[in-house]
Parts: sequence; C-alpha cells; structure tokens
Amino acid sequence: MTDIVRTTREIVGRDEINDLEEILMLGPPPVDEIIREIQADGAIRFTWDYDQARPALEKLYEKAKRSQWNAATDIDWSQDVDPERIARGLLEAHPEMLLYQQKAKDDPTIPLYGWNDEQFVQLAIEYQTQFLSQIVHGEQGALMCTAKICEQVPWLEAKYYASTQVMDEARHVEVFSRYLDTKLRGHHPISGHLLALLEDVLGDARWDITYLGMQIMIEGLALASFGFLHAVTPDPLLKTILRYVMSDEARHVAFGVVSLAEAYEGMSAAEVKDRQEFAFEAGLRMRDRTFNQDFWARLGVDPRAQLRWQLENLDTAMYGGMLFSKVVPNIKKLGLLDAGDGWLRQKYTEMGIIQFEDWIDTSEEYASLDAIDPAS
Repeated sequence: MTDIVRTTREIVGRDEINDLEEILMLGPPPVDEIIREIQADGAIRFTWDYDQARPALEKLYEKAKRSQWNAATDIDWSQDVDPERIARGLLEAHPEMLLYQQKAKDDPTIPLYGWNDEQFVQLAIEYQTQFLSQIVHGEQGALMCTAKICEQVPWLEAKYYASTQVMDEARHVEVFSRYLDTKLRGHHPISGHLLALLEDVLGDARWDITYLGMQIMIEGLALASFGFLHAVTPDPLLKTILRYVMSDEARHVAFGVVSLAEAYEGMSAAEVKDRQEFAFEAGLRMRDRTFNQDFWARLGVDPRAQLRWQLENLDTAMYGGMLFSKVVPNIKKLGLLDAGDGWLRQKYTEMGIIQFEDWIDTSEEYASLDAIDPAS
C-alpha cells in the first residue's frame, strides 16, 4: 500500500509556512461577538473497569489533589500594580523589545524607526494586555477541552485526573481575568489563529486529538510562555500568579504525555502520520499567533509591514521558537517526531524549532515545578 503524501497546502492551507498574506488573513472574531458556538462530535464513554492499572496517572492525580490553590485567598490582591512601571521593566529585560528599541534608532526599514521612549512604553503596556488576554482565552479553551477529555477518554484513571484539571482551568481563567480587569486595562479579543486551533481541537471527534492539541501543543507552549514572562516581568503579583499556574500546567502537559504514549503504541502508520500532520498544523497556528498582528494594529503600526520585517530579521529560534521548548521534547517522547520517514522532524526543522528536541520532557520534570508540594 502506498502512503498518501499530503502537501503543506492541503494540511495548513498555504504552500509556504511564512506566507505573509495567509498569516494576516486570520483576524479576531467580530467585536460584538460574546458567544461562539462550536459543533463538536465524539462519543461519551462510560467504563466499568474500576481497577486502576496506570501508576503514572494515579501519581498525577494524587499530586493534583495535594496541589490545589485558591485564586481568591492564596493571592494577595491588595498589591498595587503600576502598568507603566511594569512596562519600563519589560523594556529593560524582554529580548525582543530590546531589539526593537535598538533597531528603532538605526534601522530605517523597521516600521518602529524613530519611535520615542513614550511610544515604547505604550508598546510594552499593550504587550502585557495582549499576552495575558490570549492566555485567558486559551485557558477557557483548556477548560472546555479537559471537560471533553473527561467525557471521552476510556480509562478511569484519566477521567479522575481530567476532573482535577477542569477545576485548575477554571481557576486559571478566574485569576488571569481578575488581573486584567483590576490591575491592567481589561481584555483584548482572541487571536484568530488561536481561535481556529481551538475550533479544530474541540470539533474533532477523536479524544486523542483533543489531548494532542490541548495538553501537548497549547498547554506546552503556554508553560514555556509562563516561564519566560515570569523571568522578565518586574511585577511581584504577576510573578506569584505565574508560579502557581506553572505548577498546574506542568501536570497538565505531563498528563498528555503519559496518556498519549500508551494510546499511540497500538496505532497504525497511517494513524500516526495523521497525528504528525496535526502536530505540524497546530504548531504553525501557535507560531503565527505570536506575530500579534492585532496588537500592532492597535498601536497604529501597519501589521503587514511589521510582520514582513519580523520574518526577515528575527531569529525565530531566539524569539517565538523558544516557546516550543516545552512542545518539541514531548512530541519526541511520544514518537511522533521520527515516526515513518521523519516527516515531522523535517517540518519542525523548517519552523526553526527542532533544536529543542533533546530538552527534558514534561513527564520527567513536572514534580520539580510544583509550587505547593515539591515532593514527588
């Protein structure tokens, strides 16, 4: 039987992964949209097998029960937050913003050329709001995905753990939304790229695709993002929030790695190839989200010109690529990176993220990231 080889266009809708016009085509939903309905398929699975035979999942479940925290009482919300002071701190520590400030002085090809200090402060303030807004939207997506996993996964141990993650995700939506509304300037709309991926993940009938899209791809990228922001933000309140959330997210990603490692053992080559293609498409959507086209438009910058400059001048491995440091090792642990003819390895090489393949996978490190109970 001859394998069917799908083109990049058939998988992601464009021939070149850096096609500027295709990236810009996906915008946010209409500004007056409050409710978005997604038609989802898939079986709801009962199980009468109450014998627990998956020690790794049992361990995760026990840790999740010990590591619960309360966003209302464990966070000191009385702390004052000065968005401008935080913005100035980001401008001194965030590598991409440091580069923009440098290029604005000596590179007339960058749309930010000639910007003054006040304009960069506004950029950093907008960056905080944009970044955390996408986190809130992604966390709500995780809330729905994990509820779906709890319904559809056939193993009791996985249902137990997924039920704890539903609570975790509700807490994450609560804590980040409260921070945006009470400490910053409210929310920005969801990125069109993130929304498209969430619709794909939630609408797919296969439970393992929900795992792969959310637990491995979206949550893995979020975990790396939280670690990066925790390192560069000068705000102690946000640092505390991020530290708590990171401990939850590490368990969530480990849940995906442990579960899918078992699920993929018995899959056919064709089924595995399908998962590889999904991991490529999801990775590209998440990368495209980091270009922040809506963010630039709000600052009065031509998104097309700015994105063109970024694609031509930024080292994706240094900037957006770093966010995949918690994705690629887990994809490799699942056997998807080199399955078949190594097709996904080639695609991740084209995206500039393959260098993270030998970093520690999350199933091995989640215990060390626990903010409440560091004991494994």
